[in-house]
Amino acid sequence: MDETLFGRHTKRGSVASTTTIHCLDHDLFCIIFSFLDLFDLVRCSAVCTFWNRIVCRSQLLHALFHRHSTVSTPATSSDKCLTVHLEELALERHRSFLLHGRIDVDQWKCHSVGISQCRMKMGSLLSGVGDKAVRIWSVESYKCLEEYYVPDMVQLDDFDFDESKVVGLIGTRICIWRRHGKRSTFPSHEGTLPKGICMRYSDPEAFVGCEDGTAHVFDMYSRRCSRIIRMHASSLTCVALSEDQLILSGSSLGGVSMTCLSDQRVATLKPSGSAGIKTLCLNRSSHLVFAGSTAGHVYCWDLRKMKMLWETKASTNVIYTLQAMHNDKSTLAVGGIDGVLRLLKQDTGEIVSRCVMETEAPARSTRKIINARRCGRRISEDTQIDSIPRTLRPPITCLAVGMKKIVTTHNCKNIRVWKFS
Repeated sequence: MDETLFGRHTKRGSVASTTTIHCLDHDLFCIIFSFLDLFDLVRCSAVCTFWNRIVCRSQLLHALFHRHSTVSTPATSSDKCLTVHLEELALERHRSFLLHGRIDVDQWKCHSVGISQCRMKMGSLLSGVGDKAVRIWSVESYKCLEEYYVPDMVQLDDFDFDESKVVGLIGTRICIWRRHGKRSTFPSHEGTLPKGICMRYSDPEAFVGCEDGTAHVFDMYSRRCSRIIRMHASSLTCVALSEDQLILSGSSLGGVSMTCLSDQRVATLKPSGSAGIKTLCLNRSSHLVFAGSTAGHVYCWDLRKMKMLWETKASTNVIYTLQAMHNDKSTLAVGGIDGVLRLLKQDTGEIVSRCVMETEAPARSTRKIINARRCGRRISEDTQIDSIPRTLRPPITCLAVGMKKIVTTHNCKNIRVWKFS
């Protein structure tokens, strides 16, 4: 009998049985986990039930939390209470890094032609609009995980995705790419849907904003239009959704309209000016809605009070995109035609940071997929934006916010990931 590395025995000359991670001793796992920091330990606890049980029963999370946190919690606090405090601590660190941390910018070629849109969920990034391909990337490795192609003779206008499908708006139709499955398109006849401009998807429904000022609601399983709601007198430019079936839309002539699917009554949130609304973001945890205009303004309304909280002149030109990370009530990321990545306080609208890429040569990278790695820098309020080369600040057409990172697209072939540390 030969003894294996983990103390198991096999017959001499026979094929050794496969050793699994479960063969490691509980105490050995505790020793390994004790070398990790708080957030790496939290990630390990989410890998599988086996690891989660080891981490929680060993009290490693509790010990590390009290070591890092300035907030005191009772020694008898429950796992649920600890999870809430860990989330608060993670958001606090995320906020601190965004405002004060070092900035590294990774850039890689993701499409053969320029693309203008991206979405980020569950560690995956969806990119497209402009190319005939839609690609899903790993945010950590930057590797392409999946690829889907737009049908011939049509143009992709907008998209969204979840763990099972990619949903795209292609002119007057909706296209569904089943992940690891087949593609389908509906309605089957042209002309049944007005020209679509924007779209958002929340299972089981897709919400399409059209050029005639209406919002069309499609059931993804019956593939039928269940509702048509008149939102504006002019073209819809952007759509945002809440978890309780609230739809918000922006108009090319200014103003934000909102309606609930239960009664379909339409209310209006009015900005101070008449500039068109280009982008919307709804923070579901704080009930605040943010809008960016073609004149460079950012607006904020409280949906509970139905009134404007603040207005900020963030840029001298159009704001294309703004986003906040899920559950983060403090920081709003804003991008537009001038190419400066701005960070605003959600409660006041104060601009607390302005970021661009450095002019220095790219730092060396061992990751072949990255074709440029540069440092980012923060610029002051009185910096002359026009003095910064356009190559360092191409227009930000879309952005997505993750933990300690922001992903941007620029209507070119590349994606940029801004890492804050």
